[in-house]
Amino acid sequence: MNNNLHAKAMLRTIVADDHTLFRLGLRQFLTQCKTPSFHLVEEATDGQQALALCDEYRPDLLILDMNMPEIDGLGVLASLAERPVVTYKLVLCEYSSPKIVRAAIEAGADGYLLKSGAPEELRKAVARMQSGETFLGTGVQLRKTRKVRAKAMLAERYAAADPFLKKFSLTKRELEILQLITQAMNNKEIGRMLYISDQTVSVHRKNIMRKLGVSNTAGLIKAAYDFSLV
Repeated sequence: MNNNLHAKAMLRTIVADDHTLFRLGLRQFLTQCKTPSFHLVEEATDGQQALALCDEYRPDLLILDMNMPEIDGLGVLASLAERPVVTYKLVLCEYSSPKIVRAAIEAGADGYLLKSGAPEELRKAVARMQSGETFLGTGVQLRKTRKVRAKAMLAERYAAADPFLKKFSLTKRELEILQLITQAMNNKEIGRMLYISDQTVSVHRKNIMRKLGVSNTAGLIKAAYDFSLV
């Protein structure tokens, strides 16, 4: 990440959010803000458009909603991690769940703000990100889930997940791994918890993605939330 941008430099910014009124309000704030100074180069209404605009303009800052059409925020972050065309990625959304926050940070977000926060927090977030820090706004918590607690929660969810298992032909082992993936655990961590190799976890992960019809970790996490598995 490039941290050489001066805090008062004009930040070439792309806003990605599918709510027109929200974008209008944010646009007015960014236009009027003097420290730091923002140059709003483009706006995206879905994740696919956001990625295309980032590739085209290579902005200093992407302000990103998590819930968008085509590709959600996690998917955008995951894709940008593979092609570093954005200097700073700031999530601005309504979701305060520590699990979602952690998933976003793990996927490459440099900051996370709630839409209910004060405008001043956006200024503060930019300054902190330019200093190389990860910024979490008011009401946002990044809590690591303890493995013992995670394992206990898995057992409680098996009964409730039966319809999900039947619909997608998932095994209980695959459900277990899916729910650990939502805790932002990597293959090695999951393997240590379940006493299996990380290669075995990788095979299970690929099978789960195939059964759910998704192509990345962000898709797995979204599916788990859509079916209330976490």
